[in-house]
Amino acid sequence: MQLKTGVQHQDSVQVSAVSELSFSRRSDIRRFWSLKLLPLVVLVGMLAAWELMTKLVSPMVVPSPWMVLKTLEMLLSVGYAGQPFSMDVWISTVRIVTGFVVAVVIGIPVGMLMASNEFAFQIIDPILQFIRPVPPLAYIPLLVVWFGIGEVSKDILIMLGTIPIIIINTVAGVRATPIERIRVAQCLGASRIQQFWFVIFPSTLPAVFTAMRVANGAAWTCLVAAEMIASSAGLGWLIQNAGQELQIAVIFVGIVAIGVLGYLMELAIRLLERLVIPWKN
Repeated sequence: MQLKTGVQHQDSVQVSAVSELSFSRRSDIRRFWSLKLLPLVVLVGMLAAWELMTKLVSPMVVPSPWMVLKTLEMLLSVGYAGQPFSMDVWISTVRIVTGFVVAVVIGIPVGMLMASNEFAFQIIDPILQFIRPVPPLAYIPLLVVWFGIGEVSKDILIMLGTIPIIIINTVAGVRATPIERIRVAQCLGASRIQQFWFVIFPSTLPAVFTAMRVANGAAWTCLVAAEMIASSAGLGWLIQNAGQELQIAVIFVGIVAIGVLGYLMELAIRLLERLVIPWKN
């Protein structure tokens, strides 16, 4: 009798475990699809709100999504002001990537040097705090005079607008490294170089990638402003010229293109973050 009761109890436990596992899997599947479908639902909602707005105001003020799509098709086929639209997209992309990468390559080592060396911090920090509050647009006239309206001036402007973000977050990331990790490495006989490469540097990477994601928006702001004032090609130039001719649909195409490219850069940074620091989450 006791044996039979024990077998029944074991069977009930197994059934309960299986049912809990099945429920957990169903919950994971529902959560997966909800997270995948939610951005699509948001996009559809935004398009619906946009379409509704066009019914309330003149199409000359807010063109419909369909009109913007037709304008995009026209730009892809004939270009704008003798300039292929794909060339404007490519030029802006090259400019943003160049300036952004230069800021990251310079900003991370500088930030780590400032965080690990008080003498370097006291030298660089006043310069950084002087540059940081100055709007990047204020540098445009000087950069045009010094470097012309070529690519160098735009790359430097993007770097000036993004490098303070990279440096400050890198310094914060280094200083936020848990002291327990460093103490453990020291107890294991790690040298200062080994402590840096295997403890401090990996602990700083989450802050660095957060800085890159924040700097992405600042970089696009600097680029578009520079292209509006001193450029003969690019998405900012396209928006500026279209605004002067009151071609609102073309302006919307340029804005959507910038938003899409910025989002793609954000996704690229997220992917790189998952590959470099998979332990973050």
